[in-house]
Amino acid sequence: MLDQHCPFPKFMWGDMWDANVGRDVGFMSGFKPTGTHREKRLTAATVRTVTKTGLHADGNGLYLKVDSNGSKRWIQRVVINGKRRDIGLGSASLISLSEAREAALENRKSARAGEDPLAVKRLSQAVLTFKEAAEQVHGLNKPTWRNEKHGDQWINTLEKFAYPFIGTKRISTITSADVLSALSPIWNTHPETARRVKQRIGTVMKWAVAKGWRTDNPADAIGQALPKHDRSKVKHRTALPYDQVADAICKVRGSEAGLATKLAFEFLVLTATRSGETREAVWSEFDLDKKVWTIPASRMKAKKPHRVPLTDRCMAILKEAKPLKQDNSDLVFPGTRAGKPLSDMTLSKLMKELEIPAVPHGFRSSFRDWAGEQTHHPREVIEFALAHVIRDKAEAAYARSDLFEKRRALMADWSEYII
Repeated sequence: MLDQHCPFPKFMWGDMWDANVGRDVGFMSGFKPTGTHREKRLTAATVRTVTKTGLHADGNGLYLKVDSNGSKRWIQRVVINGKRRDIGLGSASLISLSEAREAALENRKSARAGEDPLAVKRLSQAVLTFKEAAEQVHGLNKPTWRNEKHGDQWINTLEKFAYPFIGTKRISTITSADVLSALSPIWNTHPETARRVKQRIGTVMKWAVAKGWRTDNPADAIGQALPKHDRSKVKHRTALPYDQVADAICKVRGSEAGLATKLAFEFLVLTATRSGETREAVWSEFDLDKKVWTIPASRMKAKKPHRVPLTDRCMAILKEAKPLKQDNSDLVFPGTRAGKPLSDMTLSKLMKELEIPAVPHGFRSSFRDWAGEQTHHPREVIEFALAHVIRDKAEAAYARSDLFEKRRALMADWSEYII
């Protein structure tokens, strides 16, 4: 059977027959299509100057559409799964003729392979930018942040160091080179921050992999491209030798700091808790009759509730703190702003002003050193007192108790030592 446009049978054409537009797209040896059937009929000059309203064919189903208002855009007509579809390829002012031809050819190849170029296009448009993806990941993890400050730091570091380089890029298109360009300026000057940014970029990329937008994590592929950091010079949080803790407490008691600040500091040292755990303590967490403070999982680093035995001195501090209670707040150690706890900076500043060479968190180390060197309390009791996670899985499996009564004896000894 002969086609009306071609003197040769279709079976002789094979792949040169274009089912998308219903006519030939190539030529056999010795035969060249002529007239309206030739490809690449448009020129760059024509695209710039043509004003006639309507469709202007180029080939491969590619058309330049000129609207009545003079705007021009590219359209491709292609057969997808037996149905003719129109695919918009973009404005002619943004997409050149050669770029439009390249896109049209790729779409045609995809359609012939049984794929749906329109679906691929919709999927690519659905892929978020890195900034949009990071904001979604931040929102998903919001309930798990230890506190609001930690969550803010997570997104703020990306805003400052990652967004200028990859924020507007589709997350599916970001390469290892892009991540490297974001990290290189701060890798040696701010190593700790750079490591955190790298980890946070990696978290966003893992989410993109789970969404099906990527198959790899470019943040994992740049380890060899960045110089190793010298961790030997890293300064850990300063801790006070345990035999100097009692003097530090005396200094704080005799200082001109606010009562809430002085009580919070001493309570933190006595309980060997983290700064945030003490500063954000609320009265509803305390069972004063049983002398127990139960910190909920939401405020613990390990995300498990932690019971703290209260010594006699702890009970006395709580009694002193009672008059500080504000009408609109349940905080035990309220800050100067109504409804807000003391800030970590308040305690740190107090240490500096009193020339105590330590940070609030360091007193946990003071307690650990004292307990290990000066007492016979078992190691697991000490670790439970610090709310440390048991790393050994076999040991953790048998840790059915929090050893509370043994910890009560340990904390009583610590209180007696420093008071």
